[in-house]
Amino acid sequence: MDNRSEVRAFLTSRRAKITPEQAGLPVAGLRRVPGLRRSEVAALAGMSVEYYAKLERGVLAGVSAGMLDAIARALQLDDAERAHLLRLAHEADGSNAILRRRRLNPPTARPGLQGMLDAITTAPAIIGNNRSDLLAANHLGRAMYSDLYADPTRPPNFARFTFLDSAAHRFFPDWDLAADMTVANLRTAAGKDPHDKSLHDLVGELSTRSDDFRRRWGAHNVRSHGTGVKHFHHHIVGDLTLAYESMDLRAEPGLSMTIYTAEPGSPSEDALRLLSSWAATHEHTDRQDTAHPHAEPT
Repeated sequence: MDNRSEVRAFLTSRRAKITPEQAGLPVAGLRRVPGLRRSEVAALAGMSVEYYAKLERGVLAGVSAGMLDAIARALQLDDAERAHLLRLAHEADGSNAILRRRRLNPPTARPGLQGMLDAITTAPAIIGNNRSDLLAANHLGRAMYSDLYADPTRPPNFARFTFLDSAAHRFFPDWDLAADMTVANLRTAAGKDPHDKSLHDLVGELSTRSDDFRRRWGAHNVRSHGTGVKHFHHHIVGDLTLAYESMDLRAEPGLSMTIYTAEPGSPSEDALRLLSSWAATHEHTDRQDTAHPHAEPT
């Protein structure tokens, strides 16, 4: 991805989201475009209009941390947006190449990671990468995301599922929120490694095949995927409201583990127990079918 284009689009989109009222500025006359003017951002950041205009054109190489912080304050960036701006600045001056480990995320989790997941028996647990690939799961994780495993031709991918599989609209009761989060995660990943060819290919595929994805990708929203509550509607056990915690894996840069838990005594806890029972039965049936592929039905 072209760094200058990314910087220009990101800063322009953030400027468009802030109204003069939100920035504490007086409103004078009609405005042809939403958000702040460049001159207003420059004044709020304490720099000349010419200098800010240069930065918004994508020329971030050599910009000091103080200037970046001033821009972040003026545009009221949240933590994820600040981090994204810093990554774009590091990419502009070449320091990202030093920070970035040149390796491909493995297509599957190594055995030690799978063993760790399998040791978690009462909660869904999964491992994924920055491209939204679902690389590994414990038995409850596979059961909860069984819709994603329906396509056996390639590793399951949350972005492809969300935008290309009609089952996603049932699985995510608030599909728009899930779609927004998915794209923001991918946009954040692109900022971390703009040279990830697999991510480029995924974005290109989804942009071609989904208007919903293409529109969201153009918004340049980013986010930090760490903790919260998600709502699902599973085709076997129904509604699930689960808290989640995501943790980066220090030995595997770019991979993270997410564990989902239900509130004790809640209907979702009962649903997880039912899901565990269904998963055990389903796996047992699969093993029998594999061991006796030509057995006559009874």
